[in-house]
Amino acid sequence: MSENLDLVRSIYADWERGDFASVEWADPDIDFVIADGPSPGRWTGLAGLRDGWRDFLSAWGQYRTAVGDYRELDDHRILGLAHFSAHGKSSGLEIDPRLTRAAILFHIHDGKVARLVVYLDRDRALADLGLKE
Repeated sequence: MSENLDLVRSIYADWERGDFASVEWADPDIDFVIADGPSPGRWTGLAGLRDGWRDFLSAWGQYRTAVGDYRELDDHRILGLAHFSAHGKSSGLEIDPRLTRAAILFHIHDGKVARLVVYLDRDRALADLGLKE
């Protein structure tokens, strides 16, 4: 198993416990992208990462994620195929379980995540990367 995969697994271990506060794994100039969902956007740097996660998580109640599979795409990119559960904070409506297949792309350089792209629509992520399920 690669060091990069170990890093991604450790990040997901925190996220699966609901801990999104740690950013020691992130490059200080990280490029953070939420590609789709209720609050897409792009942020830069550690402050941007915190702001972006806060914006994203503020739309959901009881947001939880769990990775089902990891794909090492090359020496610098790992794709985490995940499922999430949540309900709309404003509406209180539970997200349809058929729509909870997400993907997160980690670009890693020098032991830190330099770019993080969150897709709530796994099919879009796979299409963007030219991959199949």
